[in-house]
Amino acid sequence: MMAVDPTIAAAGDVVQFFKALSDETRLSIVRRLTLTDLRVGELVAELCAPANVVSYHLKQLRAIGILRDQRSSADGRDVYYGVDVARLTSLYAAAGLLLTPVLGDGSHDNSNDCFRQRRPRLLYLCTHNSARSQLAEAITRHVGGEQIEVVSAGSTPTSVHPLTRAVLAEIGVDTNGLTAKALDSQVIQPFDCVVTVCDRIREICPVFPADPMLIHWSIPDPAAVTDPTAQHEAFRQVRDDLLTRARLLVSVVQSGYPSSNGMGNA
Repeated sequence: MMAVDPTIAAAGDVVQFFKALSDETRLSIVRRLTLTDLRVGELVAELCAPANVVSYHLKQLRAIGILRDQRSSADGRDVYYGVDVARLTSLYAAAGLLLTPVLGDGSHDNSNDCFRQRRPRLLYLCTHNSARSQLAEAITRHVGGEQIEVVSAGSTPTSVHPLTRAVLAEIGVDTNGLTAKALDSQVIQPFDCVVTVCDRIREICPVFPADPMLIHWSIPDPAAVTDPTAQHEAFRQVRDDLLTRARLLVSVVQSGYPSSNGMGNA
């Protein structure tokens, strides 16, 4: 998503952005959906609000373009909602520029973020551990560097899809060491954060020790696309989506963001 031009946003987008987030319920929805994708019923339960009220607020957030939806691959009757982080970020930056240029540079001082005594540990899960979770693992390692430990696994692992390596190489992400791993080999390990990137694996995700933050990203399987040209583009789209999500997640995990603070266990 391209950055919002503040000269245009002043007349429209940013004004609507402020109006939308001035409502406490909508702000709560955005906070919950920034890191994890949720279904309407789960939002209803977390917000303790009627379904029609939640649906109304989702409609208002969709109107300003900061929500996206993805029909569940586990149950086609369900729809997962999530925040378009790139759109949210661009609106936030544009809002800062409109108020004062100093607020719009997106800078953040991480000098006090090194309070952890060890590297945070992340686990990505999907069914075959061939595409989505492997992309997420490599991208997160690329973004987080030595400051974070990341691994991926699958409930029925196969092998790393060739296009997984290809689209990562396109953006200079190292693919050395990527191998398909079984979920069983990881369930006894303590993690700070467990992210399911497949709707099916979310339904059977086991309990992990140490009460990690649980996050779900409803991402379509690019390997399921049959046309070769369309499949390559699908892998690129998933890669770019995961790059945006991983940058935010790494920042949150490194800062020690607690799972009980509205971003939490999905």
